[in-house]
Amino acid sequence: MKVVFAVDVRGVAKAGDTKEVADGYARNYLIPNKLAMPVTGGGAVIIGSRLEAKARKQAKNLTDLMRTAAELNGIKVTLKAKAGAQDRLYGAITSADIAAAIKEATGYSIDKRKIELDKPIHQLGSLEVPVKLGNEITATVKVNVVAEGT
Repeated sequence: MKVVFAVDVRGVAKAGDTKEVADGYARNYLIPNKLAMPVTGGGAVIIGSRLEAKARKQAKNLTDLMRTAAELNGIKVTLKAKAGAQDRLYGAITSADIAAAIKEATGYSIDKRKIELDKPIHQLGSLEVPVKLGNEITATVKVNVVAEGT
């Protein structure tokens, strides 16, 4: 039976591929699990339109991520913390603190796991922190840590 695949099936075919498979495999596994549709009866047209809609959605997400990265690039976030001798913090500034400061400054809700901070910040000063937004799109945020009361 000739089928068109709706999703990627590992080791068999990719989404949108048309392939000849065994009748039993198609009737008992692929079609009931909505992994593929028969080519006859408009299956190819339906799958093609689904794949086009998916591609449009991915393109829109990519442009949204690029716009967000452009707006986040170079913003300056100031965090206050208690500090002791030699500009050493009593606590630490974590990625969650940076995410909260970014939300407060810009309104963008960034997941703390997307902030690439090797280890928590324990010193006063400023540094650039990369924020991985997805699809290899990264923005750089400048974080300035100052002592409380200054």
